[in-house]
Amino acid sequence: MTPKTAHRALVDGPGGTIEVVANVPDGALAGIALIAHPHSLQGGTLDNKVVQTLAKTFFALSHAAVRFNFRGVGGSSGAFDEGIGETQDALAVLAYARAHWGRELPIVLAGFSFGSFVQTRVAKEIVARRLVLIGPAVGRFAAENVPADTIVVHGEEDDVVTLADVLAWARPQELPIVVFPGCGHFFHGRLLQLQRVITGMWQTHTR
Repeated sequence: MTPKTAHRALVDGPGGTIEVVANVPDGALAGIALIAHPHSLQGGTLDNKVVQTLAKTFFALSHAAVRFNFRGVGGSSGAFDEGIGETQDALAVLAYARAHWGRELPIVLAGFSFGSFVQTRVAKEIVARRLVLIGPAVGRFAAENVPADTIVVHGEEDDVVTLADVLAWARPQELPIVVFPGCGHFFHGRLLQLQRVITGMWQTHTR
């Protein structure tokens, strides 16, 4: 994934303009990965390191990796809307991506922290091939239940969203969680490992 692969656009959304960056590999695409960033009022942007790691991961897996700024962040209009407007933003960006890179391509919904919460809402509106949720903010927001094959990765020492909260959300769903020992919310020093783990789980699932 290089600057040459980046497509930048301002997309019309329900709350105004949405800033979008898409990294699209050459050749046939395996799908579109829509990637959502952390909480807008706590510094979350499409340039967050975990968000960029998700983009690199799916770019390497031959997906159009599409990131965007939620309303009120960067070049996106509007103001924070507790996940409601952000879900609408995600759907608008997905429509844009489908129009540009293939309406029939499978969709991956990936998110980090608050972005994971938004993607659980988006998943109720569309048919997604799979969800990938990193450090999901399940204790802070009412995250929806997710499909059994959802990839969830969480840090053992996350002090923003506790592992206990994630397990409490996952337990009634019998949903496996990948736990990184000794790791905090932002996966400092563990981003390459995160990419390897997601890639391995993805390739095992799609064989």
